[in-house]
Amino acid sequence: MAVGNVPFPEMLPLNGVRLGTAMAGIKKPGRRDLVVIELPESATVSGVFTRNAFCAAPVAVAKQHLEHCRAQGRSPRFWLINTGNANAGTGETGMRDAHASCAALAEQVGVSAQDVLPFSTGVIGEPLPMDRLLAGLAPALESLSSDGVSWQHAGQGILTTDTRAKGATATLEVHGQQVTINGITKGSGMIKPNMATMLGFVVTDAAIETPLLDRLLRETVDHSFNCITVDSDTSTNDACMLAATGTGPSIVDEGDVSAFRDALQVVMTELAQAIIRDAEGSTKFVTLHVDGANSRQEALDVAFTVAHSPLVKTALYASDANWGRILAAVGRAPVSDFDVNRVVIDLGDVRLVENGGRAASYTEAAGSAVMAQPEIAIRINLGRGDESATVWTSDLSHDYVSINADYRS
Repeated sequence: MAVGNVPFPEMLPLNGVRLGTAMAGIKKPGRRDLVVIELPESATVSGVFTRNAFCAAPVAVAKQHLEHCRAQGRSPRFWLINTGNANAGTGETGMRDAHASCAALAEQVGVSAQDVLPFSTGVIGEPLPMDRLLAGLAPALESLSSDGVSWQHAGQGILTTDTRAKGATATLEVHGQQVTINGITKGSGMIKPNMATMLGFVVTDAAIETPLLDRLLRETVDHSFNCITVDSDTSTNDACMLAATGTGPSIVDEGDVSAFRDALQVVMTELAQAIIRDAEGSTKFVTLHVDGANSRQEALDVAFTVAHSPLVKTALYASDANWGRILAAVGRAPVSDFDVNRVVIDLGDVRLVENGGRAASYTEAAGSAVMAQPEIAIRINLGRGDESATVWTSDLSHDYVSINADYRS
């Protein structure tokens, strides 16, 4: 179940960017599960990757290939993504398969194997079905297109337990020319930020030098994908990629950088929120805003402590205004010298907590009315500083357990 009606947006074509998909039958027949994204030679490419110690073979190879291309003064030309199999926990065999996948695609398109970055998502610990993956390369290449439909097909081709394709787009004007930013993402379960907890692929037609592109990616990921959580599990396969084709106006001046960052943040945030709206078994989209903190990290610590609480999440699912669970989660957050008498907690427009206990104005009926809504905002003011942070999460339902109990069947 997904929260809210969020249709896939109409994507404008980007000069030099083509996307192709195939039904390779990697896990199940009759669904798109192999995606190829082609970038022009003029592109610059940046990426952030999972910090899970058991990072998947494609993550290791993608990082190697990106570093190799940079050392050679060029950027990767192709992203190769498969779903249905994570190629994680597969040891040396997995590394050989990831390298072989890149080499096979490179041979068909006439580039170096290092010009291909591989990405995988799906079941951990099973060998990649190389015969099916390699057989799917040709049809994926044959379907390469730059139109908006190809973006939607690619969005469908990277899904696992997701129920819908997730995309976002934005435009801005730079020196009288339009700049476009398109992005797709996947993620529904095993979602906990530690870099970026999903797969995300974002491309713009602007011209952006690599150091600035790296900085823009880190900054916008930190305020989007690193601010979502479904179940507190960090995947072995997470990656978020950002490419600038260099076919449009250059982003150099401070004003242009600021305007582009704002537009990129919109895309990244919409993509991150789309994951929470489609979280496994979710019925609620929850915004947790913490302010009055001494530091942004302190605000994040409080927000994630609440967001990760199974008791809070099950109360959200039940539409149960059991506000004591929220209070208890805030109180156990790793915050030193906590003065509970300064803490104020609001559920929507209903004051829950002030002066160390239940607000005098609170009523069960008012709290229950907010908890019954599909979109809920919880605001926590710590009363100790000027820093703030926002985190997005979901509830915890029976369906989440069922989806993950049946995941490999």
